[in-house]
Amino acid sequence: MIFFKLLILVLTLSAACGLRCYTCTAAEPKSCTDTKACSVVFNRCFLLRVEGYDMVTKGCQSSAFCVGAMSCCEGDLCNSSAQLGSSFLLIMLTSAILQLFL
Repeated sequence: MIFFKLLILVLTLSAACGLRCYTCTAAEPKSCTDTKACSVVFNRCFLLRVEGYDMVTKGCQSSAFCVGAMSCCEGDLCNSSAQLGSSFLLIMLTSAILQLFL
């Protein structure tokens, strides 16, 4: 029962704080470390690679504008260059809580 209360608390807090995305324009995707709290109208993070110029742009976006070469994703900081996303972190957090309380 405690696990479910903690899970609801974590999910509520993450929803209340809003979406966070990496934001930058850089030549190297791994150099993007700045984060930004997105405004309410933005519900996706995006990553746009500019071919020929070897540049990457990251930030917040509305799902209506996620078309073409723009790669959009849902979830906090999901537009990182790392392969492990926020879902991996949520699974690890859940496992740690289970180990502590069970």
